[in-house]
Amino acid sequence: MSQQQPRRPQADQSPQQEPIKYGDVFDVSGKLASNPIAPGDAASMQAAENMVLGQTQKGGPAAVMQSAATVNQRAGLVNRGAVSDIARDQGVTVTETVIDGQRVIVEAVVTIGEALEATALSVGDKPVDQSDAAAIYAAEVRASGNNEIKLGGVGAIAQSAAAHNQRTMFFADKTTISDVLADATTKLPGDKPVTREDAEGVIGAEIRNKADLRTTPGGVASSMAAAARFNQNK
Repeated sequence: MSQQQPRRPQADQSPQQEPIKYGDVFDVSGKLASNPIAPGDAASMQAAENMVLGQTQKGGPAAVMQSAATVNQRAGLVNRGAVSDIARDQGVTVTETVIDGQRVIVEAVVTIGEALEATALSVGDKPVDQSDAAAIYAAEVRASGNNEIKLGGVGAIAQSAAAHNQRTMFFADKTTISDVLADATTKLPGDKPVTREDAEGVIGAEIRNKADLRTTPGGVASSMAAAARFNQNK
């Protein structure tokens, strides 16, 4: 989320009105734009801003979020201490940079789809085997929250690829990781930031299908674990 010159929220809101959302005060789009700004979100941004910038900036994102959260709470539109799904699942991290004299605050996480695409880059030439397919399926389940394999999804494609490769003698005729996971974010039915629990689930799926019970270096489980560490430490 990039936040430039946030707009100060109006304080004359009544209980019948909609809560102040991220899209009302920041230049954002998608799901985040429609999320009400909650007190827990503001507190997280304030802590992150203090950590990076040394203090809460007057008129900055944290101050604006605090004002919006206060308005929402006083109007009875959010509960005291409430945290939005975005802040709870992704956390808040602040990186400061300056572009054309403007301070830009950036918030970033790594999603499951991005971790799968990273795998396509790191071990893209590797033929898909059953351990890869199991890990990809587990990742898709974690991303979508649905235990069923979606027809045409990366899990189904990976399983078909693994079965095809078992029957295929020549390396050039085998389906590779990059064949399956390139543009994975567009193939998933849903996506979410990678958590430690997501990584552990994918690691378990991968090693259960390997004789040596080890993850593939740079493979799906390895990429998920790296993404989870990044998100946890950001």
